[in-house]
Amino acid sequence: MDAVAIESAQVRINGRTILGPVDLRVGEHERWALLGPNGSGKTTLLKLAGARRQPSAGVVRIFGHRLGRTDIRALHPRIGHVSHALADQLRPSIPVLDVVLTGRDAALEPWMREFDAQDRALAASLLSQVGCADLSERTLGTCSMGERQRVLLARAMFGRHDLLLFDEPAAGLDLPARERLLIAMSSGSAAGPASVLATHHLEEIPSTTTHAALLRAGLIITQGSIEDVLRPGALSECFGLQIEVERRGGRWSARAAG
Repeated sequence: MDAVAIESAQVRINGRTILGPVDLRVGEHERWALLGPNGSGKTTLLKLAGARRQPSAGVVRIFGHRLGRTDIRALHPRIGHVSHALADQLRPSIPVLDVVLTGRDAALEPWMREFDAQDRALAASLLSQVGCADLSERTLGTCSMGERQRVLLARAMFGRHDLLLFDEPAAGLDLPARERLLIAMSSGSAAGPASVLATHHLEEIPSTTTHAALLRAGLIITQGSIEDVLRPGALSECFGLQIEVERRGGRWSARAAG
């Protein structure tokens, strides 16, 4: 079963179409990157994939459940999110370890939930895995931007989710923080959960990414295996600029041609 199946979906706001029609299928264990300029529809597409927005037209199925015909509250705990918007919703005074624990139920607060010693041990282990073992007793508000993003990654991993969504998680990070985040995002086996990353920059794509889609003006202009999509011609069309592309050691980079 596909983790996400989107068919001829559109999103309209105040009579204006901001996305679509688009078609996208994210298979089990596939790792996708969505690329495009500002306003291309990446975040809106992520919201459809995360059951956080209903389509104005078309069909969206998450784990085989059609949006509009299922209780989305049952879907949300199966989906992990990493984004600056999520970090802003979490109370800054929550201890980092408790932030990770909220990932189990996709909650914003640890109140009224029970966690046993095994839960706390797993949360601590995940913090260690993303290089944040020394942050467990600090509050989220005392962490740097890069530390918060890695804590949110541990939170997403804690829930044993079937789908992980990343909305520009490296935005605003300096080079060391970005590289530590990408190392953490690349960890895990090939049989891990499906994932979708939205980004502007090829340099922010983890080496484990398997597929890509390019968006422009609310439409997907091409999609498929990452090797077939991240080509100079398609990227130049997407960003409206002649682009040169390089891949080294599994990592991608791009710059203006000439």
